[in-house]
Order: sequence, then C-alpha cells, then structure tokens
Amino acid sequence: MSDSATSIETKGYNRGLILGFTMAESLLLVIFCLLLVAGAVIAAERQKAMDAFQAYQHQVAETALAKKDVEKLQAEVATLTRQMKAIASVATPDDWRELVVAKDALTSVQELLAVNKTEDVVARVNELVAAEKMRDIAAEEVKRLQAELEAMTAKAEALDKRLASMGDTSKPHEWPPIISLSEANGNYFRSGSAELAPSFSEKLNGSISDQIAANLKNYGADIVEVIGHTDEQPLSRPNSTMDRNAINVLGSKAAVTTLIPADNAGLGLARAISVANVLKSNAALAGITVLPLSAAQLILPGDVLTLGEAGDVETRRRIEIRIRRRDGPSQ
Repeated sequence: MSDSATSIETKGYNRGLILGFTMAESLLLVIFCLLLVAGAVIAAERQKAMDAFQAYQHQVAETALAKKDVEKLQAEVATLTRQMKAIASVATPDDWRELVVAKDALTSVQELLAVNKTEDVVARVNELVAAEKMRDIAAEEVKRLQAELEAMTAKAEALDKRLASMGDTSKPHEWPPIISLSEANGNYFRSGSAELAPSFSEKLNGSISDQIAANLKNYGADIVEVIGHTDEQPLSRPNSTMDRNAINVLGSKAAVTTLIPADNAGLGLARAISVANVLKSNAALAGITVLPLSAAQLILPGDVLTLGEAGDVETRRRIEIRIRRRDGPSQ
C-alpha cells in the first residue's frame, strides 16, 4: 500500500439492531405503519363524508316535498283567511256555502299535515322551515368534511414524497466505509504530540476531505466522528493541559501545541481535535458537525479490543474517520 493511499476499512462495523432490524430499516417500518394509519384515517373520514352527503341528499328530497306542502298550505291558508273575514257579516246562503268550502279546505290542510287541530298547522309549518335550515347545515358539514379529507390526502402525499426522497438519497442497507489514517501509511504527528506533519495536513485538506464529502452525500449523513487511537507505549508526563485547553483549541482560540496530554487517552483526544479542526475549516465540509473522540490504546485495527500488546506499533497509532446521521445510530 502506497504512502499517499487512504485505507478504507469496511468490516467490523458497530450496528444498532432493534428486533433484528437496523435503525434505518426500523425507521422505514415506522413510516410505513404511519402511512397505514393515515390511510385508515383517510378511509374513515371519506366514509363519514359519504354518509353526510347521502344524508344531505335525503334531506334535500324531504325538503323539496315539504316545500311543495308549504306552498300548498300557504295557498289554502290565504283562501281560508279571505273566507273567514266574510263571516263577520250576516251569512247568506252563498256565505254559508263559502264557509263550508273554507272548512273543507282547513280539513284538507290538517289531513295533509297529519294534524288534528288548527293551532297545530303553525307548528307543522315551523317544523318544515326548521328542516330547510337543517339542509343548509348539512351542506356546510359536507363542505367541512371534504376540506378535511383533502388536507389529510395532501399530508399522505407529502409522506409518500418524503419516503421516496429518503429512498433516493440514502443507502439504508449499506454502511459507510471507515477511513483509517495510520502512521504506517505516512500520516504522522510529532512524537507524543497532536501537531500534524505538513504532508498529513495537506492530505486532510485535499483528497481526504473530498472523500468524506462524497461519503456524506452518498449516505445522507451529516456528522463526522474523528477517533484518535494510540499504541500501548506509556507517556511519562506528570501534568496535563487537556482539561484547561481542549475547549479553546477545539474552538480555534488556542494553538494545538498548547495541548499536552499526560496519558494515551489524552493523546488520542488531542490528535482527534487537531484533525477535526482541519476538517472543520475545509470548504467541502461546510455546515457538517465534526466530533473529536478518543479510543486511547484500547482498540486494535479491525475493532478488536486489545489483550495487551506493548511496543512501538505504527498501525495502532491512527486516526479513524466515521460518518453517521444525526438521528441515527453511531456508525
């Protein structure tokens, strides 16, 4: 393997599993269930709208019949009123005949409206008027239900588009590759320090940043994790400046040379911070969250826990770069 090549490790990936599914598969299953629920709700609302519409049609038919009854009733009442006014004078035989006709007309109206008393005629007419108002209320309810149905349909379509978009821009069944940058491949720091060698800094700003940006796009990720690893050679420093200076260095308020670790955990974190600052300043990774982490001397290449391996081992002194989504499991 050449010094300028970047080693890609694709095995030994930590995966979040829920009931045998990856987190991404579980997310798709949840979205699918939400779509089923939305479909059921839409179907129920559609049935309510159809029932309301049928009730509306039935009410329209009844109102039409009632309207005819009212018109006929109004004509009969008008005739009856004119005839009753004539009763005030002494009745002549012709007047008596008109009175009989008026009585017959009133009887017909009572039979038509299924009432036995004259005073019930007014109540029946009021009922017909109320029925006309109910028809208008039913029409408004139908319009409201139709509007709700259209809104829910739009939401379902939006969910469909979002699901399709997720399928187009991400790879739920594939894991992003790990980028491993070890000293064995020419990626050096100063001995016991977090200061980058010039050639390593140049690669980070060039081909490595471009590769990270491509992986972020291909896998729909937005977080970069920079993990510092060391070998098991102990550091012999009595004091550390990590607690005092780490935050300032990460915020570019102090130089990385001010980080003086006293152990391998601190050395791994200091080197991760140094690499993270270079990546954050690269235009290809603008807007991406870069997190520095330390694995100290605990993890061998290939994600295997060490059982104790003393000595100078260049392959263990490395930086690993992993990517993930903010709302997903760590990759």
